Amino acid sequence: MIDIKVPNVGESVAEVTIAQWFVKVGEAIKKDEPLVELETDKAAQELVAPEDGVLTEILVPEGENAEIGVLIARLSTDGVASVTAKAEPVAEAAPAPAPTSAKDPMPSAQRIITEKGLDAASISGTGKDGRITKGDALTATAPAAVPAPVVTASVPRETGPREERVRMSRLRQTIARRLKDAQNTAAMLTTYNEVDMSNIMEMRKKYKQVFIDKHGVKLGFMSFFVKACVTALKDVPSVNAEIDGTDVIYKNYYDISIAVGTDKGLVVPVLRDAESLSLAGIEKGIGALGKKARDGDLSMDDMSGGTFTISNGGVYGSLMSSPILNPPQSGILGMHKIEKRAVVVDDQIVIRPMMYLALSYDHRIVDGKGAVTFLVRVKDCLEDPERMLLDL
Repeated sequence: MIDIKVPNVGESVAEVTIAQWFVKVGEAIKKDEPLVELETDKAAQELVAPEDGVLTEILVPEGENAEIGVLIARLSTDGVASVTAKAEPVAEAAPAPAPTSAKDPMPSAQRIITEKGLDAASISGTGKDGRITKGDALTATAPAAVPAPVVTASVPRETGPREERVRMSRLRQTIARRLKDAQNTAAMLTTYNEVDMSNIMEMRKKYKQVFIDKHGVKLGFMSFFVKACVTALKDVPSVNAEIDGTDVIYKNYYDISIAVGTDKGLVVPVLRDAESLSLAGIEKGIGALGKKARDGDLSMDDMSGGTFTISNGGVYGSLMSSPILNPPQSGILGMHKIEKRAVVVDDQIVIRPMMYLALSYDHRIVDGKGAVTFLVRVKDCLEDPERMLLDL
């Protein structure tokens, strides 16, 4: 009999949600076949069977949470073990709730409560048996809002005959919480500019086939933007930094997060050490991360540690937007669709392929001058790519 436990899926991840069991109790499964899908705050990943066998017990059903190391199922390798299914997860070893009605916080929630000096007794737990979750603790750190009936309502509203209620996935809940937390925490501001894409489009057209023949990958726009952002980040290091309490951490490396839309929501895999990559290396790296995102194969390491984010809403037709920060980062660049517009060049009205750029930044650490300087530097690099590639 093999115990199936929740593995360590990443740093600072204390629990997962059982998203889907691929095998029913009593069914056989081969080694390395997907057994269960685990969903975390950052991504969903599959846990495979360690050996050939028959699933004899499911201890944590779909939709329930389980902490790292908790037993969630048993697998029989002799094929004749008794088959039982349990509707409830295995009991946790946590102590009983205190008489004050404050529930035992999850480990991830306890860390936040300790760091922020919160009173656990004043936090309403929404986890199983009323336990305080990480989301509860984060919500408690947000600025107090005027109480509204919807906040205290415990009964969901009834849905109509033409409505459908679907529980938000753990990933979607995390996306919603992180975006709102970014708005509540950072002094977020956005500055805009526009860039003439003529030279980059001409360069791509001129070397399109040669680039493919040599490197086996297409020359896209994203590699130019990554290069331009790295150049600008070196000039304005505050955009590549983060706030940690009363300190500022300046990062002398450039791990660029690339926002990717998937069926399960927005994910942001990280392109490591972008400053050391060529255009071909960037294109290959982005291509590999995009494939993993679409296939649902992104790991925790793929999603952690970015220093700056690039989001391309232009692929969906967006002309202008204000991107939201990806905490704890201090800057995010929004790309948009390329559209031919009439512009003035050397006192002549000409038609050029133009793109609006948007830089959202944390004004607590990035001054307005720094933000504008950064965006102008990106614009200059894109409009004169030869100087960028020559490091001029």
